[in-house]
Amino acid sequence: MIKNIYDIIDKSKLDIVSESIEKAHGLPNECYLNGDYKQIERKKIFEDRWVVIGTASSVPNPGDAKPYDLLGIPLIIIRDKEKKIRIFHNVCSHRGYKLLQKNCNIKNVLRCPYHSWSYDFEGKLISTPHLGGMNKHNNENFDNSKSNLKEVRSYIWLDLIMVNISNNEIPFQDYIKPLENRWSNFWTKEDQSLIFHSNDYGYFSLEAKCNWKFAIENYCESYHLPWVHPGLNAYSKIDDHYHIQGLPNRFAGQGTRVYNPSFKGKKRFPTFPGWTKEREKYAEYIALFPNVMLGIHKDHYYAYWLEPLNHNHTKEHMEIYYVGEEAATSDKYKDLRKKNYQMWHNIQSEDLNIIQGMQEGRDSPIYNGGNFSPIMDNPTHHFNKWIAKTLTDQKW
Repeated sequence: MIKNIYDIIDKSKLDIVSESIEKAHGLPNECYLNGDYKQIERKKIFEDRWVVIGTASSVPNPGDAKPYDLLGIPLIIIRDKEKKIRIFHNVCSHRGYKLLQKNCNIKNVLRCPYHSWSYDFEGKLISTPHLGGMNKHNNENFDNSKSNLKEVRSYIWLDLIMVNISNNEIPFQDYIKPLENRWSNFWTKEDQSLIFHSNDYGYFSLEAKCNWKFAIENYCESYHLPWVHPGLNAYSKIDDHYHIQGLPNRFAGQGTRVYNPSFKGKKRFPTFPGWTKEREKYAEYIALFPNVMLGIHKDHYYAYWLEPLNHNHTKEHMEIYYVGEEAATSDKYKDLRKKNYQMWHNIQSEDLNIIQGMQEGRDSPIYNGGNFSPIMDNPTHHFNKWIAKTLTDQKW
């Protein structure tokens, strides 16, 4: 039985990840290839930390519900009658049947197909047919309240559904505070309230045949721009970028001082009212650990979140938001939304080839996790250190 990370990875291989960048290696191959490692990572990273499992806008109406599988943990995302998003473990309290199999709109109750036990939108067990024998639906020795659905701690932030399965992380408001403080230099709380998900060119997904961590590692740095993204590098050059490493250690990424895509025509999206003139061409791209990559610009925002399916298979979800409903949904801006969608789809597709190649390279027995550029790889090293220290319960 695997008890801790050192049962499958030599301690020295993880210790060296946290050395200074000049001496450090990246995470060892086991972190991308080993099936036993996946179980430890699920607990330490995806159960014990705040993670993204979807968007609130994907369940817009009361009763809208969808199943989600978090590395084997079955969950239900549902909007209740008061329009609150709730997350439950997707398992009937009776015999363990998986309650919800597909997206749907639930009118009144969530009913188990096995014995018809039913739950309301708050997870309360409200119906137990023939529990006490034929036509006896209650029993004095059975306490319904002890068989309610188990709700998962959750929080909605910028439309993202954040969950903490183990209920042992700090409050999300505290977790996100360092990033919100940073981004207060770009947009205000009022600006954030204006974001609106595009209803036509606001979503795409990509299937990546690689470990989820490669997407984060790649996103954190701009070192690869000239060779992987020549089109992007034409107007947002590598030397226009700067590094971002969050303290206390929950995010890392890059920013640019020159974000200015050249879409044809004079029409432009409306911009965030609070975005300052001196930062007009700035944009920042930050990975909030563990599994979402964020991008803010003066006229749109996106969240690119990762759904790990296996140690070598990841689904990437791109969600694009604009300033106000008109920019996000009206015909007036439809052509512009399409161009912006195509631009980000092309950029992420270019990255896809790279991160899949990194997965293939990890099959080499002589690869030691790689070395870092002391100048260009700081944010990627930051993420690798966060993983290593989280796996081993070390403080920064």
